[in-house]
Amino acid sequence: QVQLVESGGGYVQAGGSLRLSCTASGRTIGNYGIGWFRQAPGKEREAVAGIAWSRSGGRSYYADSIQGRFIISRDDAQNTVYLQMNSLKPEDTAVYYCAADYGLEYGSSWYTPRKYESWGQGTQVTVSS
Repeated sequence: QVQLVESGGGYVQAGGSLRLSCTASGRTIGNYGIGWFRQAPGKEREAVAGIAWSRSGGRSYYADSIQGRFIISRDDAQNTVYLQMNSLKPEDTAVYYCAADYGLEYGSSWYTPRKYESWGQGTQVTVSS
């Protein structure tokens, strides 16, 4: 089973940027669809972005709430998936998690948490107004 570790969270003012990293160990991250999710206090976990496994083309997917502001990418040589977050808003404040899916079909359900087999421990992102 792949193990995932998130990093890069922190405190930033509105309009600023952060880049989150999701680094895998135990398996090659290129073989997995990787999703980024977030959970704010008192709210359900929501999908932010996903990227399909590399040999399928690595297509990316985004939630409407972050469309045009966040970019997901992967560097298989570093065994890492990134989430570049720009134009951050206070409502982006949450714990951000990455997760790995080993299924053959990714795009139609990338936003579904139960699709993913492995999860990282999360990294806090706080955006001040």
